[in-house]
Amino acid sequence: MVTPETSLDHPVAESLRTRHAHLARRLGDAVTYDPDVATFADVGTDWAALAELLGPGRMADLFSSEATPPADWEPMFELPGLQLVFAGDVPAASSVPIVDLGEADYPAMRALIDATRPGPFWPRTPELGTYLGVRDDDGTLVAMAGERLQPPGWTEISAVCTLPSARGQGLAGALVGELIRRIHARGDRPFLHLAAANTAALRVYERLGFVLRQRVVSRGFRTPGGDA
Repeated sequence: MVTPETSLDHPVAESLRTRHAHLARRLGDAVTYDPDVATFADVGTDWAALAELLGPGRMADLFSSEATPPADWEPMFELPGLQLVFAGDVPAASSVPIVDLGEADYPAMRALIDATRPGPFWPRTPELGTYLGVRDDDGTLVAMAGERLQPPGWTEISAVCTLPSARGQGLAGALVGELIRRIHARGDRPFLHLAAANTAALRVYERLGFVLRQRVVSRGFRTPGGDA
C-alpha cells in the first residue's frame, strides 16, 4: 500500500499513476511521460512493454529507480543524487517581485534554461506544475523555479536557476520560499532532488529548511534496437 510516507520511494511512478496521469503514456505495467513533457519512465515489472512504449534505440530515464534492465539495454548515464524533504518553518512572503509564468513566457524560460543548464527542460515541461520567475528592470527573466513530480502528498521543486549577472540577490531563495508557501497552502509537502556533487546548492537548501531523506542514483539506458 502506497502512503504519503512511501510515495517518495518511487516518485515517477506515483506521479504518473495519480496527479500526472493526464501527461502519461502507458503500456502494460510500464509508464512514461509524454516526451514533450519529460523523459522519466517507470518500468514496473515489464521491460518488454517499456521498450515497445519508448521505441527502439531510445533513452529510458529511470530517474531514481533501482530496477536492473536486461543485458541488451545499453547504459547511458548514472548520476548519484540526493532526495531532500522540507522540514522547516514555512517562510514569510518575500519582498522580491515574483511573477507567475505561463505559456507566453516560454521563450524567456527557454532562454534562461539554455543560459544556466539546471536540468532537463522540454517544450511542455511547464505543464508539470506552477512556474514562478523574477524579471529585471528591462523585463528580462533572470531567475525561475518551478514544480515537477507530484506523488501523493508531495510536490517537487525543480528548475531553480538564476542568470550569473543576477546572482547574490537572494532571488532563488525567494522563489523557492514562495513555492514552499504555495505547496503547503494546498496541503502538500515540498521535496527536491539534486546531484550529490552539488554541495553549494545543498548548503542553500539546508538553510531553507530541507533535510536529507535518502540518497538516490539516477540512471538512463538505451532500449534495444535502432541506431545508437
